[in-house]
Amino acid sequence: MRALIRFFSTVHALIAAMFTLVSLLFLVEAARTGWAAVGLEPLDSANQAIEAIGLLAIAVVSLQIAQTITEEEVIRDAHISAPTRLRRYLSRFLVVLVVALAVEGMVGTFKALHEHPGMLPSAAAVLAATALLLAAWGLFIKLNRSAEELEPEAMEEAKKEDAKLDKS
Repeated sequence: MRALIRFFSTVHALIAAMFTLVSLLFLVEAARTGWAAVGLEPLDSANQAIEAIGLLAIAVVSLQIAQTITEEEVIRDAHISAPTRLRRYLSRFLVVLVVALAVEGMVGTFKALHEHPGMLPSAAAVLAATALLLAAWGLFIKLNRSAEELEPEAMEEAKKEDAKLDKS
């Protein structure tokens, strides 16, 4: 069984490395796009800058996913079974996802307003879905709180795992 657990940790580490690589590729592309905005007409320059912001948002999401996988699955070797662990794990992922989707929605709105007005409903749908995701996440946290109170030792265990992270 230990060999299987080590195998899963190794696979998680590889997945985290791939997310990190993709994040770096998006970062490079965002820098190229931002640099290309210099010297363009004001509207084109603004569009390029906003495109760079969207690419940076995707890079942040990829990097945050890599960090979460590394910390939770490789370093802590946590098992997502306790309510506290589940809330913390999902919250780490969702906070980045909600921010990235909001940025993408704003980028889409700006582009739709200036380039393709017919795409405005799609941009609005992304923002509405982001708001719905944020509301659902809040509801999950509220409902999960009572489950966490039933297992106070899970919170203590999670804090011990945090200390394990601080030492690495």
